[in-house]
Amino acid sequence: MDTTTMVIAVAVTLAAVLLGLAVAVLVRLVRTRRELRRAGLPTGPRWVFWGAVLYLVLPADLVPDPVYLDDIGVLLLALRTLRSPVGERGRPPDRRPGASPPHDYAA
Repeated sequence: MDTTTMVIAVAVTLAAVLLGLAVAVLVRLVRTRRELRRAGLPTGPRWVFWGAVLYLVLPADLVPDPVYLDDIGVLLLALRTLRSPVGERGRPPDRRPGASPPHDYAA
């Protein structure tokens, strides 16, 4: 195998792996939004979710499409935005994750 063929094979393999990672993050984003909506919790601005999905699908990107790093970054940012309202509003304000439940010693 000559050098050009090897470089092309590596580039195609890398693009396929990055596309697979982008699709996996997209599936996680959709599942998270669906679970939050089923639970009645806020999912953040709707435009963030749909904007991230459109950014992955549309051909206009900041970085050309064989490199999906910008798409993955946008999807991860949208996933973080979806989860942030749960952390702020999904728990009582004095409760930290992993903290023991409050006790009522006055009774």
